[in-house]
Amino acid sequence: MKALIRVLITAVALAVATAVVSGIQLRTGSTLSRAATLVVVALIFGVVNAVLKPIIKIIGCLFYVLTLGLIGLVVNGLLLWLTSWVAGQLSLPFHITGFWAAFWGAIIVGVVGWLLNLFVGDRGRGDRGRGGEAEDERAGGPWLSS
Repeated sequence: MKALIRVLITAVALAVATAVVSGIQLRTGSTLSRAATLVVVALIFGVVNAVLKPIIKIIGCLFYVLTLGLIGLVVNGLLLWLTSWVAGQLSLPFHITGFWAAFWGAIIVGVVGWLLNLFVGDRGRGDRGRGGEAEDERAGGPWLSS
């Protein structure tokens, strides 16, 4: 269920990026086909991020340190652009025209996804923040809490 919610959040974020960035194109007619395309592209984006991003972070660790993490914006843009290429190979009507569209689109997807996650939240975390076990562990264990 959590994975489905994450895919839907990414699909909504991609829809916002498609509406805001002129270089991100969704070439399909009906609302249902647009939604289905965005969900499939969100799945592709999730797989691309899950597989490649950790490898890129390990290989490019020095660049992340030297740029104080700003290279992550470029990496996210390139991963979104790669997602567009994969979608094209699968004959999906989703296309990003160039790097800058992917760069700004990745920023929008990240910000919108973050905002939506604030509202949806992670409901399966137990009693964190309400005096539960997880809070005791952060404070040094149950023997240090009052």
